[in-house]
Amino acid sequence: MEQSTFDTLQAIGETFRLPGKLYAFDTIKNGNINSTYKLTYRDEGGGLKSYVAQKINTFVFKNPEEIMENIDRVTTHIRERYPQEQSLHFHHTADGKNFAYDADGSFWRVMNYVDSVTFDVCDDPATISATGEAFGRFQNQLADFDGSVLHETIPDFHNTHKRLDRLFDDVAADPLGRNAEAQAEIEYISSVRYRAGHLSELYANGDFPVRVTHNDTKSNNVLFDRVTHRPLVVIDLDTVMPGMSVYDFGDAVRFICNTAAEDEPNVRKVYFDTSKFRAFCYGYLGAVKRSLTPIEIESLVPAAFSITIELAARFLDDYLTGDTYFKVNYPGHNLVRTRCQLALAKDIVKKEDELKWIVEEIVSEH
Repeated sequence: MEQSTFDTLQAIGETFRLPGKLYAFDTIKNGNINSTYKLTYRDEGGGLKSYVAQKINTFVFKNPEEIMENIDRVTTHIRERYPQEQSLHFHHTADGKNFAYDADGSFWRVMNYVDSVTFDVCDDPATISATGEAFGRFQNQLADFDGSVLHETIPDFHNTHKRLDRLFDDVAADPLGRNAEAQAEIEYISSVRYRAGHLSELYANGDFPVRVTHNDTKSNNVLFDRVTHRPLVVIDLDTVMPGMSVYDFGDAVRFICNTAAEDEPNVRKVYFDTSKFRAFCYGYLGAVKRSLTPIEIESLVPAAFSITIELAARFLDDYLTGDTYFKVNYPGHNLVRTRCQLALAKDIVKKEDELKWIVEEIVSEH
């Protein structure tokens, strides 16, 4: 198996014209979707250089060539406009493509390896602020890029209005008779349905600029310097699409500021940490504030609520229809996830005025 993998990776390196000879490889276990390897090459002088090769899971990502076209456009723009800053560099084949198929039909890409560290969990305020800075800088680097030219590789991915419509269509059908177990959750989401879907309706009406959005703004998608822990570059661009920048912000604080895991069964442990919110805002707004429009700044806190409800609706819809999308570890797992997100959303509402004041204070400082 080891030799077979080595041979496959060696062939991929040749396809992407990597200089030197493959010396060794390591499997990178971060991430649950793609197969990722660190390749170490030795040049004629004995020097070593590393690269990252990824075999893309085409069951999850149905349009990998469109994904790579999006990535190529975005990374090229950043590299040309900000040559002094760290950016992802994907290698190209002899025919100019930043992807290749191997002999078995698997889809591959290769990028430069960045010596760095990542953080799955952020508790340190300085690291949280640096994470905000990284995503704010990413947004700022692409502020003058026309997001509408990108492929929408997952249509309506963050269209909260449509997500809620789908949920309540399934509530009406109740295909597995599970509504009764989730009545309180259904009723709460119904009570905030308009509020949660409002931003996506405004976006559809053209009230928000079409931005390049990352759509997976978790702390472990930022590479940090091993020593200083300064942010180097945002990674995992598979879900880069046109969309609302405020949803990237909202999803980041939804994840970072939650005091519990996304599937914490005891909702009394779930609340929205305002000190973490302040830290993230400080880094994020310091990097991107001048690129945001007034409606985007005003919508940062509402976006955190909307996207939290959206995720709760997705968990609940999956539960009502048979747990076919999200992996579950026990019966009712998706219902537990739903309740956790709803507890978080309710705490965001409770603290809304404070959160908006934090945003206004930081905006005025920068």
